[in-house]
Amino acid sequence: VQLQASGGGLVHAGDSLRLSCAASGRTFSVGAMGWFRQAPGKKREIVAQISWSGGTTYYADFAKGRFTISRDNAKNTVYLQMNSLEPEDTAVYYCAAARTKSDYRLTLDTQYDYWGQGTLVTVSS
Repeated sequence: VQLQASGGGLVHAGDSLRLSCAASGRTFSVGAMGWFRQAPGKKREIVAQISWSGGTTYYADFAKGRFTISRDNAKNTVYLQMNSLEPEDTAVYYCAAARTKSDYRLTLDTQYDYWGQGTLVTVSS
């Protein structure tokens, strides 16, 4: 499975961005998907996660009310709509996929099996 993330860029505080992550290859192996981010000098952290069915979502506290994760299984794509961006959101954003198709909450990077290459989001003040 290959994951291709896109949609990052340079924006101003308060702007919005939508990240996309398309899966290819053995996509039948793709279950839950998530977005992580890593800012310079910081550890990688979960942003949001969505189960294969879409029935379970999880958001980190900083993402609640501003970010929305969604997926289109027909297109093997997961999205992250980010609104009201802040300079603190500047990071490389990674999409990840797990093989499980359960509705479990997966918040640890060790729970994911496949990773995309990352897309840089820079928010200026």
